[in-house]
Amino acid sequence: MAVKIKLTRLGKIRNPQYRIAVADARTRRDGRAIEIIGRYHPKEEPSLIEINSERAQYWLSVGAQPTEPVLKLLKITGDWQKFKGLPGAEGSLKVKEPKPSKLELFNKALAEAEGAPTTEATQPKKKKSTAKKDKTDDKAGAKADEKADEKADDKADEKADKSEAADGAAES
Repeated sequence: MAVKIKLTRLGKIRNPQYRIAVADARTRRDGRAIEIIGRYHPKEEPSLIEINSERAQYWLSVGAQPTEPVLKLLKITGDWQKFKGLPGAEGSLKVKEPKPSKLELFNKALAEAEGAPTTEATQPKKKKSTAKKDKTDDKAGAKADEKADEKADDKADEKADKSEAADGAAES
């Protein structure tokens, strides 16, 4: 049985994603595969190429023939050079830089927050006009506070009287 290593298409329109599959040469493009050995996402930057090197080496040694696109991917990852015994087995695969972890981002933001503000206020505060308003507000606020305290005391006294009367009635 002739075995091929080929790409099976996944994904949406204009966003192809492929699996690298080992399948019978006579099966259709997205047909049944013997084994999935990797994946390829060409639209990502840089393109994502993941191939299980051990399984690819096994299938190549058994006689599976890669298609042209898969052969290019195997050369990029270095699996083809390793199979043929050619120099340059490390390949030329570009890897995306890892994103900083959430802990690193948090520590960085915390360090920036601890520092003093870097710019001054654009307009200084007006002290004279706010001082006059504060004095009038203080007088009105003090009178309102006294009235509120008196009302609260009266209500508390009434509740205490009612509870004492209820306790006396319950005992008898």
